[in-house]
Amino acid sequence: MTDSSAVMERPAAEAEAQAPVYVKTTLDGRLVEVVAGWVCLAGQRETDRLVALEEHPNRQAIQRAVPKATHMAGRLPFTLAEASVAQAALRRQQDLFDGSPKAVAERLRRAVWQKVSMDGVE
Repeated sequence: MTDSSAVMERPAAEAEAQAPVYVKTTLDGRLVEVVAGWVCLAGQRETDRLVALEEHPNRQAIQRAVPKATHMAGRLPFTLAEASVAQAALRRQQDLFDGSPKAVAERLRRAVWQKVSMDGVE
């Protein structure tokens, strides 16, 4: 592989990671997809992460309503297979490292917010 072919493969990999990844269709016919690192419902962003049902604060009510759910993405319950597809698409997006100042600032903002949230500040 030459250096020029490696340069040509990088944009193709980025374009593939940006392409919507189908996860499921809801009972009312709306598509759930992963787009640009976000789980989207009918094209609208829901969340950028999955939560295992064991870690969810409302797990008992969710388990009663959707017995096969193992993960939640915002308000969307996922089975193990659906969660696997969504998590793989989210990780694929995270693997594309953007070193621009804007991307670094966003990662730092998220890390600070996560730490502050864990410390109890809302």
